[in-house]
Amino acid sequence: MANAHDVAAYILAKAGPLSAMKMQKLCFYSQAWSLVWDEEPLFTERIEAWANGPVVRSLYAQHRGQWEIHSWPSGNADNLTPDQKASVDAVLDAYGKLTAQQLSDLTHSERPWIKARAGLPPTVRSEAEITRESMRDFYASLASRSDTETV
Repeated sequence: MANAHDVAAYILAKAGPLSAMKMQKLCFYSQAWSLVWDEEPLFTERIEAWANGPVVRSLYAQHRGQWEIHSWPSGNADNLTPDQKASVDAVLDAYGKLTAQQLSDLTHSERPWIKARAGLPPTVRSEAEITRESMRDFYASLASRSDTETV
């Protein structure tokens, strides 16, 4: 299985330089939609509900202090399967045009981040996990809603 570093490397290879916050949010959405579309996680690392939105701590440990990230040498994009790459590509198509702040705001309005924080004010620190089950259930409900709207 690929890990979060492999996903980050793939995202940066496809999208080019990104802010650390945007890269984190794109990894989150890649994981969430993989749970729906591929019915399996992209990576095993947990995602935490931080004040600025979802964060993979192991990625943060590597990019801490960097505003813009140009490459991710500790990951290998080739570790992703063709289906995983297709899922990440679809996430980049859907979310890649949004700014880091827009992505952060979007995550703040969605149930997985809200549920993980359990009523904490938006600016309070938290290490609470955004569970895979919470992501899968919420984003699957969005997918089924959009399917019925197109009929």
